[in-house]
Amino acid sequence: MNYKFLSAGVSFAAVSVVLGAFGAHQLKEIVEAKDLVTWETGCRYQMYHALALILISMISAEHKNLKRAGFFFSMGIFLFSGSLYFIALKDVLSMNLKFIGPLTPIGGLFFVAGWVSLLLFSISNVEKK
Repeated sequence: MNYKFLSAGVSFAAVSVVLGAFGAHQLKEIVEAKDLVTWETGCRYQMYHALALILISMISAEHKNLKRAGFFFSMGIFLFSGSLYFIALKDVLSMNLKFIGPLTPIGGLFFVAGWVSLLLFSISNVEKK
């Protein structure tokens, strides 16, 4: 078991729940509906990929593509979900956050790279059997 990915996945999942609850109970009072949807998208994708990290941690193999997938999922959470949180809060923060917008698709590419790495790991193990 990879305890680094397990710890990261569990931590990201817990933070996703906290941020989701904050969005549902506090944030809806101070942001527009479209910004709340953006916030919820960040929380949802963070949780999906936190669960993927937990899955990766449970695969009993030391493989470069598993490590890459875990790294890519973690970076995707920071860039994709993190940028969405800031975008949702742009009016509350009263800051010009236009530079954050390009981080969202880069984070999405990290998510895709993580899934491709996981696919490559599964293909390499199917060939061995």
